[in-house]
Amino acid sequence: MFRRLRIGIAASALALVSGSAGAQTDVSRSEAGFQAYLSQLRAQALREGVRPATVDAVLPTLTYNQRVVDLDRQQPGNPGSTATPPFAPYKARHVDAARIGRGRTAYAANRARLMRVEAETGVPESIMVAIWGHETNYGSYTGNFDLLRSLASLAYDGRRRSLFAGEFVATLKILDRGIPRSTLVGSWAGATGNPQFLPSIYIRLAKDGDGDGRADIWNSQADTLASIGNYFVNAGWRPGQPWGIAVSVPAGFDRSGQTNRLVSPRCPRVFERHSGWRTMAEWRALGIVPQGGGWPGDNVLATLMEPDGPGATAYLLTGNYRVILDYNCSNFYALSVGLLADAVER
Repeated sequence: MFRRLRIGIAASALALVSGSAGAQTDVSRSEAGFQAYLSQLRAQALREGVRPATVDAVLPTLTYNQRVVDLDRQQPGNPGSTATPPFAPYKARHVDAARIGRGRTAYAANRARLMRVEAETGVPESIMVAIWGHETNYGSYTGNFDLLRSLASLAYDGRRRSLFAGEFVATLKILDRGIPRSTLVGSWAGATGNPQFLPSIYIRLAKDGDGDGRADIWNSQADTLASIGNYFVNAGWRPGQPWGIAVSVPAGFDRSGQTNRLVSPRCPRVFERHSGWRTMAEWRALGIVPQGGGWPGDNVLATLMEPDGPGATAYLLTGNYRVILDYNCSNFYALSVGLLADAVER
């Protein structure tokens, strides 16, 4: 018996050693492949106008990051359960008293600059604050992954190579603008700064809100809010129109007649939960009743969504709600941004 036990222990130890050796081999193979792939990124960066000195300073410092690749592979999107979780628990976590309180503090502290950005863009002050609160809890956590290492690793992995290679090159272009590499940290997927912009979005839409000649979304609250406002203008925000309103749906409401027959080319699973479009006047005629507020203009178009099913709070959502979805294509995210904005402004 003891001999069998010793043999078993020895076999287990051998397996562990073999497994460890195999893992080390895989890591070495990935690192070697990654280093070879960097020549492709170098060529792309130079074609797109990045200074050779910038490229040559960055590439020798990069190593493969398996962790960000693993995180990317764990993201939703693979076939699996189609069950939709309830919205109420998500709302309780993201529109909680602490986030509302911090939002009101940020709102009060930035009123002058918020009023100026709203006057220029038509984007409500509270929406800008709510995005800031949702993305980084008002700047308290913006991520600590080295963008260049993360994006190069994700590009090498190949699942979304065009996206991540493009963002890697965009990050090099930000270096060319004089932003220090030590500043360029963020989420594992490359989002950075207070508004969590991808590097390409920073290049296109970041704005100087305090007049110092540079768009510093990492350290300047004025630049952060101006940049969020500019993003929403670019995405099509309609001034003077709400994002949506909370409503009650009457018992016996005929939902079969409200089906949305359009298929969105972007985020179809998000939009398939919405009804077809009707004016606010038409929804009112169908018995829909606002919760704790009045109606927007009769001619404002909206879709109906019931995130927690019949009998719970529903929402009439305007075109501006879809602008919030452009920032993050998730119904729960967009609803929470709208609700947080409303709570912060009260």
